[in-house]
Amino acid sequence: MALNNASAATITTLTRANPWAMVPPLGNLDAYITAVNRLPMLTLEEEQRYARELRQDNDLESAGRLVLSHLRLVVAISRQYLGYGLPHGDLIQEGNIGLMKAVKRFDPDQGVRLVSYAMHWIKAEIHEYILKNWRMVKVATTKAQRKLFFNLRSMKQEFKADAQDAQTYRETLTEHEIDTVARQLNVKPEEVVEMETRMSGGDVLLDPAPSDDGEMAFGPIAYLSDAAHEPTAMIESRQRDALASQGISTALEGLDARSRRIVEERWLKVNDDGSGGMTLHELAAEYGVSAERIRQIEVAAMKKMKKALVEYA
Repeated sequence: MALNNASAATITTLTRANPWAMVPPLGNLDAYITAVNRLPMLTLEEEQRYARELRQDNDLESAGRLVLSHLRLVVAISRQYLGYGLPHGDLIQEGNIGLMKAVKRFDPDQGVRLVSYAMHWIKAEIHEYILKNWRMVKVATTKAQRKLFFNLRSMKQEFKADAQDAQTYRETLTEHEIDTVARQLNVKPEEVVEMETRMSGGDVLLDPAPSDDGEMAFGPIAYLSDAAHEPTAMIESRQRDALASQGISTALEGLDARSRRIVEERWLKVNDDGSGGMTLHELAAEYGVSAERIRQIEVAAMKKMKKALVEYA
């Protein structure tokens, strides 16, 4: 929106007196963007003078004027990254950090305007913010992965635009498209496939919150947790192993010979073919008693062993 001469003069006077006077209160992004777009831009001479005052005298007011005059640049660059689903205000905030770093390091004697120098720092800060916050798990750590992350999306859009039928275009890259991306970005085709897989996947909560109806949601935590190495489970496992070996041996020693043999034949013996030991009738025939008597001896022996196992534990 064009300003009349009086308004422009007022803004210029305010920024010269106090470079931060035109910064609106935080909380209204539209008002902020409107305000920074109204801030006057510096001429080459003004930019050179303020930059030298900052480098030589550490003049913070000069730094403020350099920063304020380029806030509109941050807004413009941040708009290029709205497709990642992150708040525009956060992108602007990170870009402003990059701008301040650029102002601090800017050398007016290099023959380059601050706007050209600051673009790298602004984009670098926004890139770092996106990589850290786009997903719970960082998707790009190496230089090649970063290059893929910030170029793959736009290149896929170009492939879709070049396709004869955009309606039936497959979102998954073809082998030819993978080779094209790898060649243009100077990376391996396998890295292209890996990054496409990372970007197409979504985040999954390990422990989802209960649903609106109070039902507990099923999440990966239910099957990813390793209960075998949980301290309580390890103690219980050792106790079971001890009862199954030494505990049973101790309990068997407390039985008479006949009761012990009946228990071993009925519960502990396993033949090579997988079958068990002797039946009640076979034991009854061996000892010359009824099958019911063998069963009674077995029940009494099991009760005695159970008591012994409780004492052992």
